[in-house]
Amino acid sequence: MVTISLCMIVKDEEQTLENCLISVKDACEEIIIVDTGSTDKTKKIASKYTDKIIDYKWIDDFADARNFAFSHATKEYILWLDADDVVQQEDFKKLLQLKQTLDESIDAVSMIYNIAFDEYGNPTFSYRRNRLVKRVNQFKWFGVVHEYLSVSGNTIQSDIAISHHKHLKKNDVSEGRNLRIYENRIKKGEDFTPRDLYYYANELKDHQFYNKAISYYEEFLATEKGWIEDEIRACLNLADCYIHFGDKDEELNALLKSLKYDYPRPEICCRLGSYFMEKNAYETATFWFHTALHKRDTNTDGFQQPAYSTWFPHLQLCVCYWNLGDVDQSIKHNKEAEKYRPNDESVKYNHQFFSEYMKENTAKQTDG
Repeated sequence: MVTISLCMIVKDEEQTLENCLISVKDACEEIIIVDTGSTDKTKKIASKYTDKIIDYKWIDDFADARNFAFSHATKEYILWLDADDVVQQEDFKKLLQLKQTLDESIDAVSMIYNIAFDEYGNPTFSYRRNRLVKRVNQFKWFGVVHEYLSVSGNTIQSDIAISHHKHLKKNDVSEGRNLRIYENRIKKGEDFTPRDLYYYANELKDHQFYNKAISYYEEFLATEKGWIEDEIRACLNLADCYIHFGDKDEELNALLKSLKYDYPRPEICCRLGSYFMEKNAYETATFWFHTALHKRDTNTDGFQQPAYSTWFPHLQLCVCYWNLGDVDQSIKHNKEAEKYRPNDESVKYNHQFFSEYMKENTAKQTDG
């Protein structure tokens, strides 16, 4: 059985750290907590689970901090988590199983990262990240913000999921930490990689600097050197920026631009379907919603948003077909949506509406 060092970087995580550590501690032979300047009870909480708490002078560089944490690991493999991540019980069992069966020829293991959930606790946005890596390979982190772990060699994809429950600390929100880091780099005259351009544009958008965000998204796309998934997300985010300005034509152009990069993603299809629904162009809308339902599963490394290839297009098709006068298809698609979200208010409303509609229709036929 392989041994694992858990490596984490933390700052003011008293509200989340204990839940994280409790969820994973029994799978790790070593826990290394690198503190980047906590002023709350983070260190006290961490000390209940490890004596390897190391101070790190923060230099506005997440990759450097993570590499520093990795450098203190001593076990065969390194697992990394954020303080607001949790390993659910089912996934913890899978992690223990992986420990017992992992061939030492494996250099890295990716795991599913669930970062958003619906009101029923089902993941709504997921993607993969390299989570468990062989220590002797000395894999490095890159990127001062939105850092990534570069791996190579014999890698595998596991079905273990890490659940992220974002907790925004007041200081980070008020100071705009990530945005500040990027803008300090610009002041220093540092060159941005395509990845930097994309994530800087995201920060600008999140802080409502929409015009500037549009400029950087366009600059990122013009490099033609980004990850396909980031290029497609950039188009979606561009569309969101144009929505803020009420520019429907540019919103449409941004969505259509995504088709340049790869097959139509379900979210793109649903956004296009909704665009045409607003124009009462229901025939065109149905085309895009049906396309969303024919999701390809070939891209397992990309972003996964199950709603856009399941209940959401069915619910929209219910509305479209009703407006097209095809009641049978309308009912059919509401039933399909009901399979995924039986307690959804819109689905329940439609179900009740159709029940009454069919009763009234039957009564009219009988009277006739």
